[in-house]
Amino acid sequence: MNPDEYEAMFRAQDSLWWYRGMERITRGILNRHYRPGSGLKILDAGCGTGASFRLLSEYGDLTALDFSPLALGFCRKQAADRLIRGTVNQLPLQTGVFDLVVSFDVICCLGVNDEAALGEFERVLRPGGRLLLRLPAYNWLRGAHDRAVDIRERYTAASLKRRLRGAGFDVERTTYANTLLFPLAALKRLGEHAFNSPRRTSDLTLNYGRLQGLFEAVLSSEAALLPLIRLPFGLTIVAVGKKDEAIANEP
Repeated sequence: MNPDEYEAMFRAQDSLWWYRGMERITRGILNRHYRPGSGLKILDAGCGTGASFRLLSEYGDLTALDFSPLALGFCRKQAADRLIRGTVNQLPLQTGVFDLVVSFDVICCLGVNDEAALGEFERVLRPGGRLLLRLPAYNWLRGAHDRAVDIRERYTAASLKRRLRGAGFDVERTTYANTLLFPLAALKRLGEHAFNSPRRTSDLTLNYGRLQGLFEAVLSSEAALLPLIRLPFGLTIVAVGKKDEAIANEP
């Protein structure tokens, strides 16, 4: 990834409407299974600049991993119980030690083998542990943002479900998110294709002005819906997989 994008991520993660809305959605999904103060052992696999640290730390002890030294440098400015440099393709972690693995917009990136990563997530989970994934949806929506942040592939709910099952997970939930803003985003991305946009920076660098508050409110409104229903389309896919409680992998 372009080093400037890490700086953009760090500057945006506390204020940008997308991060704030996705934090509320993530909390809603987590609260279906856990409560703050649960004392979970949590792995943030591909933590980036630490956007999820504050939320995840409410649920237990957090280990955060990323391959980029630049990303980890930003992470050190925030709270995490343990920071590790490593690749999700081959986690430098013991088998069966985590109650929860989260991985947000990571297995879709260049340099990541999604099948290997999912297998590693399953390996380091305890029996009965869960994986929470968030990924971009629909390859036809690829655009300047994807190029800027090295997104290799965008998924569908069906393709992600197949990969999760192939890695041994019981798929408890898959749903699209960022649905209400989907028409606007789709028009923007299709416009980039039509006009051959030369932009090489991510959407994090855009100035949303007065739309910031509106977009945050619209995206945040989905946080109440997603724990109850599955949205049929959207810019994002959220999935929860559970490791078989009867199977304990050998170290």
